[in-house]
Amino acid sequence: MKICGITNIEDARCAVDAGADALGFIFVEKTPRCVEPAAAASIIAQLPPFVTPVGIFWDHAPGHVKAVAAEAGLGALQFHGEEKPEDLAGYDLPVIKTIKLPPASTIEGLPEFRVTEGFQVLSYSQVAAAVLLDTAVRWSEGEAREPLEWRHAARIVATYRDRPRPRVILSGGLTPENVGRAIGIVKPYAVDVNSGVEASPGVKDPDKVRRFLAAARSA
Repeated sequence: MKICGITNIEDARCAVDAGADALGFIFVEKTPRCVEPAAAASIIAQLPPFVTPVGIFWDHAPGHVKAVAAEAGLGALQFHGEEKPEDLAGYDLPVIKTIKLPPASTIEGLPEFRVTEGFQVLSYSQVAAAVLLDTAVRWSEGEAREPLEWRHAARIVATYRDRPRPRVILSGGLTPENVGRAIGIVKPYAVDVNSGVEASPGVKDPDKVRRFLAAARSA
């Protein structure tokens, strides 16, 4: 279970105390939750063992990614841009690649006939330890995000369930109220949440964080 968009030590401690396995730090400039590498490093240095700090990048040059990872002390890398499989080779840390699915209300026709995203997952299977299914909508600036089509996500998860990689992580529009149902339908390896547990962009709501992680754990 990953809580993303961490910008301060208070939110990090809240997420860890509530049972988060990983925390996400966004290094994408001009986004609401962007954090400087030095600030992330000060938070990451205070994390307990076995909580993985994940850096989020968007079409950044490999040299930049490696420099930020070293300065901040990251444990994994997550890519949200148009990175091709060959762009993700050569990193020493585990790589997560985001695959963008349309929200449920925008899928035309029957989702079982959509194959594009499944082929995308396959193309990254040799370089990514995991793929993250997120909505195609640009990151939220505080408004609620519509969940992606969970039946479509479930078919992708089922395809890769018995394979060693990539693991499939579910994100996109998750909240404390719907995460249990989403897990029941999709059965992902893990879940990832950002705006769904916020009081405002970049500031977590402790009650939402605790309720989200409790609901995910119960599911």
